[in-house]
Amino acid sequence: MYSLILGLVLFILYGVFEYRRHQRFRKRIPVIIHVNGTRGKSSVTRLIAAGLRANYKNVLAKTTGSAPVFIFEDGNEVPIQRPYGANIKEQIKIIRYAANRGVEYLVLECMAVTPEYQWVSEHAMVKADISVLTNSRLDHLDVMGPGLKNVTLSLCNTIPIDGITFTSEKKMLPIIKKQAAKLNSKVLYADETRVPLEKLGNFNHIEHRENVALALDVCEYCKIDREKALEKMYKAKPDIGAAEIFTYIHKDKKIFFVHSFAANDPESTKFLIDYVRQIHLHLDCVAIVLNTRADRMFRSKQLLQMMPQIEFNELYLIGDQPQTVKKHALKKGLPLSKIHPLGWITGEMIIEQIEKLKSKEILLFGIGNIGGNGKIIMNYFKERN
Repeated sequence: MYSLILGLVLFILYGVFEYRRHQRFRKRIPVIIHVNGTRGKSSVTRLIAAGLRANYKNVLAKTTGSAPVFIFEDGNEVPIQRPYGANIKEQIKIIRYAANRGVEYLVLECMAVTPEYQWVSEHAMVKADISVLTNSRLDHLDVMGPGLKNVTLSLCNTIPIDGITFTSEKKMLPIIKKQAAKLNSKVLYADETRVPLEKLGNFNHIEHRENVALALDVCEYCKIDREKALEKMYKAKPDIGAAEIFTYIHKDKKIFFVHSFAANDPESTKFLIDYVRQIHLHLDCVAIVLNTRADRMFRSKQLLQMMPQIEFNELYLIGDQPQTVKKHALKKGLPLSKIHPLGWITGEMIIEQIEKLKSKEILLFGIGNIGGNGKIIMNYFKERN
């Protein structure tokens, strides 16, 4: 009995020691920027860190996206190894490392999903000076739902006390401001119209206008000239999940493959499709590859609800559940003649389908999820770009 009590006391004392030690490390970092939101967290984290490097030498960043990485002061990066899976305690180690390295700015992507962990991550660990909420979309509804308001309230758990929050979320902005006011935190809205559309053409991948606007506003708040920050952002390495356009000429056909697998919620996917079609107005043949996964059926069904709002010529269903998704597509009123359940396929097999199309130039979108068959198709076009 006494040994049990002694063990409990020692455990509590160790916890207090670790907490106080972490707070000392945290105080040694002048500014921490905590990036949260439904979509674009990794991209915005990279953009902010790149922009800050226009004026500051000691800037570190960490993303938690499709492939978590640690980004050093010169922009080089290393992948983060997680032998035991993701754990928000990882932020404590990153803060300790950054403090010992003497950084001026640390940009952290939020790695918590549940509302409780998001609160702990910010208020017990990160204690950000600047919070960033990219947007609020219908995703992770199993832990943050059931509705958009619930998702927004969950994301607001990373708003700091007596801090400042930047966001490009317009629809749920009143809720964000209301929650920030409770914490005496100021909210600044990033207006995407401040970024001319022609500026986006200088990126070698697809960057959303609102993400660039958000990152530029944060950098401007940190006393960095917007043009200088933007020049640095152009050179930043994109996240592995960033949307890219690969051009592949096969025989008499020119294929523009849009890697948009990472934009796996309907709103983000539709936005990306509309955006790319504006860039390629001359292309009138649009085909879509929907990667179906057995553990992501809910997302496949969500994307099918979006399909009637999009003009497309063919829909190729690949991956684990093509026949099941086909049934749902027919229930949504999609024409049977446009639906092609292909199953698990290679890049050569999708090309065989493209060869059947009459058009010489095809805009081909990959949507759904990059895992499994999606990555195979993406790599096929990337290698032949």
